[in-house]
Amino acid sequence: MLRKMMARLCNRETVLYVVFGALTTAVNFAGFALLEGPLGWPLLAANTAAWVASVAFAFVTNKLFVFQSRSLRVQVVLREAAAFFVARLLSLALDSAGMWLLVDVLAAHSWAAKLAMNVLVILANYGMSKLFIFRRNGG
Repeated sequence: MLRKMMARLCNRETVLYVVFGALTTAVNFAGFALLEGPLGWPLLAANTAAWVASVAFAFVTNKLFVFQSRSLRVQVVLREAAAFFVARLLSLALDSAGMWLLVDVLAAHSWAAKLAMNVLVILANYGMSKLFIFRRNGG
């Protein structure tokens, strides 16, 4: 049973999603580190700007490499982009609310909170991308 579950989890799509998710997280963390640290931006402003950079990176890598949505038809790309950014806005709300709760309310360290929230966001984003955004019948 464990072998079957591992085989389902270790397919091309999920492995690539993890790889590009890690790279997207690196883009997010690097942006957050630069803005919140040396540039002294407020927590949520730095978090939001880091999100914008990471979402742009994630859309391209998810579309082309993870879910292999190769259609360049304008209506398909616009539908995917709109759905992707709406889904990511929902995960930004989750991320920001979690950061606020963990850092401002519960006094957790900002990096520990950032790591915890990124795990939740990655799981939510995969589900939304797989089920709603890059459907195989979408183009």
